[in-house]
Amino acid sequence: MDVGSGSLPTCIGEEAALPVDHQRICKAVREILLAIGEDPDREGLRDTPERVARMYAEVFSGLHENPAFHLRKTFVQKHDEMVLVKDIPFASFCEHHLLPFIGLAHVAYLPNGRIVGLSKLARVVEVVSRRPQVQERMTEQIADLIMEHLRPRGVAVILEADHTCMSLRGVRKPGARTITSSMRGGFLEHAATRAELMALVFGRGS
Repeated sequence: MDVGSGSLPTCIGEEAALPVDHQRICKAVREILLAIGEDPDREGLRDTPERVARMYAEVFSGLHENPAFHLRKTFVQKHDEMVLVKDIPFASFCEHHLLPFIGLAHVAYLPNGRIVGLSKLARVVEVVSRRPQVQERMTEQIADLIMEHLRPRGVAVILEADHTCMSLRGVRKPGARTITSSMRGGFLEHAATRAELMALVFGRGS
């Protein structure tokens, strides 16, 4: 079938409500299959463009969400010590090759008279991760969001992830793990607070 003829099949079960152009993704994926020498009309690939369109709508849904929404509701609570939610699973896509990187997020803050529901920190991680990303920027974005909307005395975000753009292609080093951190306020200014965080996240081994 000539992809330029306008006779491309429509996406199966297209979800018009999503702010994603399913038809455009379908056409692009079909063109990629042709470009690598495949037959997009064979049985195994016939529905692949539609599947990819649905997948992209899901894994890039954070482009159409505001992560700050999850930090709007806070509670008055006197708590002067660290609040840490560790080992939050996330999956994102490297914007350089559109390959996934998968790992864990550790998010901590020092309350300043108000706290937020613990699940909301995981929600922020989820929304920010569901965009074309680089790990360094994702780390900074999460820290800045919490600092801006909770106004705590300090914020710390640590991400550790395996990048398939390093393990499946290029240098091909499976098992290499990337760790990034972003510190604000008390975590940046006080070595003892930062050391306490690192001990809680990574263990107390000397």
